[in-house]
Amino acid sequence: MSEEVLDNIKQQISDNPIILYMKGSPQAPQCGFSAQTIECMVACGQRFAYVDILTNPEIRSALPGYANWPTFPQLWVDGELVGGCDIITEMFEAGELETLLVDTSAKYPAPEAE
Repeated sequence: MSEEVLDNIKQQISDNPIILYMKGSPQAPQCGFSAQTIECMVACGQRFAYVDILTNPEIRSALPGYANWPTFPQLWVDGELVGGCDIITEMFEAGELETLLVDTSAKYPAPEAE
């Protein structure tokens, strides 16, 4: 696993308070788990960044080792790994995901458009 790829991952996680590593994009998820995760994320109504691991094979191979989490999607909030599809779905159904995302978004106001 190259230092450059690890640095890139760390930078993405630190630059984006809410970031989802997934297969495909929110508009066109490429697996059922990513699609289910996106449904939960979108329903919470908060902005989030994403990385399509299918177009970033180096991240796809390096992130499971860095995160100590073998599967995708992976949701990171405020620099911490929240988990994958099952955990995100459980949190969403319990109302915890929306609280987490709203609270995190409130800490990082969106930049004002000029």
